[in-house]
Amino acid sequence: MRKVGAALILGLALAMAGPARAERLEVRVSISQQKMLVYHEGRLLYDWPVSTAGRGSVTPAGIYKPEFLSKNHRSRRYNNAPMPFAIFYDGNYAIHGTTHLKKLGRPASHGCVRLHPDNAKILFQMVKWEGMDNMRISIVQ
Repeated sequence: MRKVGAALILGLALAMAGPARAERLEVRVSISQQKMLVYHEGRLLYDWPVSTAGRGSVTPAGIYKPEFLSKNHRSRRYNNAPMPFAIFYDGNYAIHGTTHLKKLGRPASHGCVRLHPDNAKILFQMVKWEGMDNMRISIVQ
């Protein structure tokens, strides 16, 4: 019982010592601007055009953590469409590369956040390097 009590007190002391360390990697997606900003340790590194949900679809706004990564994913829902360097964050929603490069910068997806494949690869590698627990995805209107 003493060990449990000491561990509990230590845990409470650490929690009260200050705020938890912020995520090292933050992605901010603006649906209205069709843009993604990528921050590492609070410093803006990238400003990329994206495509979010087109007419009849929704890209859900909110704050998310990555759920899983898939380097060579293909969509079972949409005719085996390629989704390279996919970072899944809310069930079937993901940030991923696209072959529809001319549509970047305007709504065009079924709800995912589409990126140029080169940019998706960079982001994917950053998440692998930093770890999924150290990433936050913010999607705003």
